[in-house]
Amino acid sequence: MKKIALVTGAASGIGLACAERLAKEGCEVILADVNETAGKEHASRLEGSFFRSDLSTRTGCKALVDEVLKKHGTVHILVNNAGYQHVAPIEEFPEEQWERMLALMLTAPFLLTRYCWPAMKKQRWGRIVNIASIHALVASPYKAAYISAKHGLVGLTKTAALEGGEFGITANAICPAYVRTPLVAGQIADQAKANRMSPEEVIEKVMLAPAAVKRLIEPGEVADCVAYLCSDSAAVITGAALAMDLGWTAR
Repeated sequence: MKKIALVTGAASGIGLACAERLAKEGCEVILADVNETAGKEHASRLEGSFFRSDLSTRTGCKALVDEVLKKHGTVHILVNNAGYQHVAPIEEFPEEQWERMLALMLTAPFLLTRYCWPAMKKQRWGRIVNIASIHALVASPYKAAYISAKHGLVGLTKTAALEGGEFGITANAICPAYVRTPLVAGQIADQAKANRMSPEEVIEKVMLAPAAVKRLIEPGEVADCVAYLCSDSAAVITGAALAMDLGWTAR
């Protein structure tokens, strides 16, 4: 029997890489995203399903899980990946951006976990993987909402791990440094313009300055970690915030 895997933010970047990797492992993948064109294309290619979902709302989160359960009867794997970035000093940070970012990157993972929980509990097997960030472990200026959401996501992960243990449900967070995604490409372009630097200089002097290994992480490398955490081999790993940080936090 194929395991049912729900991946959010799956139309590109890390989410897409996770969907591809889990499909390769034999899972039936459900891709959720606001990008309907790309999402449908990738879902068709992976012989999975696509649901257009605005996960910044409670109704969007509930509708997504209801549709998955209606179509497949259960869900085995939940990968909470959807998110975006907004950079501004605290005194200038738009209040609506704060609210939407926390809704999408902290409240949505909680709601999706809550809605998937009964099915995982009933079958006594579940894997919840939250795509956090190195910024779930450390901070940088001008990213108050993103960092607050990601720090909170680690707390949610630990709580879910403690509650899920007796039911065969594991919950883990992956905390990568900068990954080569469209989101990061946009950040590189913005910083290059703001600091009058070349994109290469931004990568070298800003993004990779704290890292021991001087390169960007590839989405597939994060997906490989997700696939392992979703396997039976990783049944003893739960409540962890796994740093894929190129040595960033080794100092």
